[in-house]
Amino acid sequence: MTSPDSATNTAHDLPDVSGLVVGVLGGTGDQGRGLAYRLAKAGQQVIIGSRTAERAAASAAELGLGVRGADNATTARESDVVIVAVPWDGHAATLSALREELAGKIVVDCVNPLGFDKQGAYALKPEEGSAAQQAAALLPDSRVTAAFHHLSAVLLQDESVAEIDTDVMVLGEERAATDIVQALASRIPGMRGIFAGRLRNAHQVESLVANLISVNRRYKAHAGLRITDV
Repeated sequence: MTSPDSATNTAHDLPDVSGLVVGVLGGTGDQGRGLAYRLAKAGQQVIIGSRTAERAAASAAELGLGVRGADNATTARESDVVIVAVPWDGHAATLSALREELAGKIVVDCVNPLGFDKQGAYALKPEEGSAAQQAAALLPDSRVTAAFHHLSAVLLQDESVAEIDTDVMVLGEERAATDIVQALASRIPGMRGIFAGRLRNAHQVESLVANLISVNRRYKAHAGLRITDV
């Protein structure tokens, strides 16, 4: 829950982001589609991106809520904030191909590098340190942040769920950019965006998803996170 002192705590003062266009790369996948749905339902202008415009348009039509569909390059070009929700194995190639279109944009990486074996999910460590740091290396002209890692795709897409009880940890190098991402997260009922450090700390945030997968399997749940005393 929000601290009683938040009304006077400047750390909780966030910008108005209602007029920003949010693009979702990988918006036809479960996580991207769920984020697109929640943000559009909150009143955000949303564009779903995919490798093919036709697939994106079909997915957008299913969502409604004014969501548009386009190929990845068009989505990146026409958005103010771009959420990266592509599979880890396509992460580097997708971003490398969009370097020009993503220049100057706020890029929100929510990709979790994970492996799976008979013991369950486990974290992978990219050469750059994390998916977010890989994005920053590939997109030197973009304002890269990391967020939305710990959200259940099932809950995001479930239209019967009015609020999602969770906090969103937001990381980045630039306060203005992380404030915008926090504000976007906070537009979704039940969520708060919480600043959680610089990109060098993204690996443990991404890795924690492996633990949440274990929690969810053991308790048949869709666990999220809450940060206390903030």
